Amino acid sequence: MSTSPHRTSDQPEHRQAAVATGRAGHNGVLFAMCLSLILVVASVSALNLALPDLAVDLSATNSALTWIADGYTVALAALVLPLGAIGDRVGRRNVLIAGTVVFGVASLAASFADSTTALIAWRAVMGLGAAMIMPGTLSTITAAFPPEQRAKGVATWSGFAAAGAIIGMLAAGALLEWFSWRSIFITSAAAALVAALTALLLAPDTKDEHPSPPDVSGALSTAVGIGALVFAIIEGNERGWTEPIVIAALVVTVLAFTTYAWLGLRHEHPLLDPALFGIRGFRAGAITVLVQFMAVFGFFFVGLQYLQLILGYSPLKAAAALIPVAVVVLPTSQATPHLVRRVGMKATMTVGLLLLSGGLFVISRLDVGSGYLPFLGGLILAGFGIGLSGAVGTSAITGSLGRGQQGVASAMNDTTREVGSAVGIALMGSIYGSHYRSHLPDSLDRLPSEAAEATRDSAAAGLHVADQLGAQGAALADNVKSAFMDGLSASLIAVSIIVLAAAVGCLLRAPKTPPASD
Repeated sequence: MSTSPHRTSDQPEHRQAAVATGRAGHNGVLFAMCLSLILVVASVSALNLALPDLAVDLSATNSALTWIADGYTVALAALVLPLGAIGDRVGRRNVLIAGTVVFGVASLAASFADSTTALIAWRAVMGLGAAMIMPGTLSTITAAFPPEQRAKGVATWSGFAAAGAIIGMLAAGALLEWFSWRSIFITSAAAALVAALTALLLAPDTKDEHPSPPDVSGALSTAVGIGALVFAIIEGNERGWTEPIVIAALVVTVLAFTTYAWLGLRHEHPLLDPALFGIRGFRAGAITVLVQFMAVFGFFFVGLQYLQLILGYSPLKAAAALIPVAVVVLPTSQATPHLVRRVGMKATMTVGLLLLSGGLFVISRLDVGSGYLPFLGGLILAGFGIGLSGAVGTSAITGSLGRGQQGVASAMNDTTREVGSAVGIALMGSIYGSHYRSHLPDSLDRLPSEAAEATRDSAAAGLHVADQLGAQGAALADNVKSAFMDGLSASLIAVSIIVLAAAVGCLLRAPKTPPASD
């Protein structure tokens, strides 16, 4: 798979896709790929609703909860590039269907996990399956759709990439009303089977007619770099940034990405050519997508706990409380191509990131007694930002490369999304956890040691302990909720600043107009 920044054309692949879509139609291909996309994205977010149950059922600490959420995302982020390259060689639909099998089997196995270690391991295997699925979804759409329809297909894909998270949470919330957290994994396994059959029936099996030799060094260096970075963020806040293992992880991160850049510039056919980041539209799109998903999935990790632990919502009600995001994101994403033609890519991208940053900041100002309406205000503001920034960022990446390079464009888009998700969960989860622990009162030491330790481990466990204490637990519950809100506020402020910085960067450096499509 060539990743040279020069635009190319791959007519044999174009003709192959056109024949296949003649049977299924573009709408059939779009449906199949968005269904597989929802399977992958929903599994990032769905388990967030079960975090309070996992904290109690498996005695999971804040750090363990972060790893349960991030084990899936780290594997997906680290492997999506090399597995996207394999799909380009042997057929994207073939790899996608194989990925649904891996995903389904691992999801079913996760439903039987009886410890946090086992659950984290099976979540990582699910991430492997997801990394096989994800690249084929966008690259099949961009390869199968003619240039004049591609922007609409990409915008629809982008909208479902964001809305899929809400769909997953709604399904998980409904399941948790009547069943345990294990039902989420059983349902995911069944959904994987449906996605595989749909892709088999409706999607073309596109591939690169002239594949390049595999770039093993690029695959290893990017995988190691991503994994080490997330490990350092999570464990740095948990153990302390001066711990030798954390410092070692940061050193490995720098060495791995330095190795990737050095070897990539010298490799004839790199997995992801570092020179691509010299294309302004490609670079701006990658940064926009990365920070957007960092903010969105980091927010889901802590925001759902706010709805359940502070407002007392059931899992289903908590998921339903986020529906306004999907209601705003989908039409906004659909309108983005028209908006880009009118005001330009730079303006659309910048405004989207500013709205997202503003929405997160509004939510960061909440306290224990704020209720849902102020939360909703920030949510809607962020939703408009997600719809604008996600669609235009994805279009900037795919539009910067030719039809013959849509495999790498899709893989890069997927990588930035999943790296952003993994880092967002790690960053916000870690900041939240460290502030939560530091704001608990000293009077906690007067509790029995096991109760005090459980309260420090997670807010959900702390509220469970307070319930066991009866009338004496009211003060503990108030302290736990107050500490939770301190952690929530700190994590949201940190990420809103990062998104704001990205908006300023786009304003200064992003191209005004989108790259021309071939």
